[in-house]
Amino acid sequence: MNLIAKICGAAAMALSVLGATAAAAGTIEDIRSRGVLRIPAILNEVPYFNKDPRTGEWQGFVIDMANDIAKTLDVKLEVVESSWANAILDVQSGKVDMAFAVTATPVRAMSVSFSDPTYYNSFILVSAKEELNGKTWKELNDPKYTFAVDMGSAQDLITQQYLPQANVLRFKTRDEAIIAVSTGKADALVNTMLNGLVIAKKAATIGSVKVPTPVLSTPSVIAVNYAGDETFKSFVSAWAEYNRRIGNNQTWILKSLEPFGITLTDMPVGFGFGG
Repeated sequence: MNLIAKICGAAAMALSVLGATAAAAGTIEDIRSRGVLRIPAILNEVPYFNKDPRTGEWQGFVIDMANDIAKTLDVKLEVVESSWANAILDVQSGKVDMAFAVTATPVRAMSVSFSDPTYYNSFILVSAKEELNGKTWKELNDPKYTFAVDMGSAQDLITQQYLPQANVLRFKTRDEAIIAVSTGKADALVNTMLNGLVIAKKAATIGSVKVPTPVLSTPSVIAVNYAGDETFKSFVSAWAEYNRRIGNNQTWILKSLEPFGITLTDMPVGFGFGG
């Protein structure tokens, strides 16, 4: 009787392992059988995404990263037009397989699973006011300063945490926040390093990038569906870690900044893609 029980137990364990293996292979096999890797992309979000209106071709460092993953999986890349607000929902609903350039926040972690960091980004100010140079976040946390930020963004969360005493103007779009600074309604724009460098180049009147201390860096990650299998999640994290450590992710990012005349020497002291 004990022998039969052991045999049955071993058989059940084997079936369990086989079932787990089949489930683990699911996401990657689904992508390969479909022949495409799907990601969300946002219009006019350089250097992350940019769609050529004439050809319909997508460019940007996120597209380069996604193309590399698609190549690794031996599939093509399919870009689904979306928004920052909807990208997480697209992952949750299964409309896309993954979303890049996601700031890893505790709130978002309740909705999607995160990969290891692809790179690290820092929160900065863009301003023409020299008096803001060299300021600490503590010094900036003062009602005499007015900051502009796009509502619901990661930088909005930073203002809530580090600038609760300052006057913060929250706008539905980043363009509205940029206009507020350019027209003098706000002293500075709060944003991330990569966006800030491009904004400062495109809108000369807004000023330059300033990095308050201490430098606040946050990991940029790839979001995947919680319902996905562990093999797929492990693969995405391994890809992110490998390409970050050997410098491929930095190379793709710098390539996307070249059209704006931005090079590694333009990065402020203390900023690093590797964290």
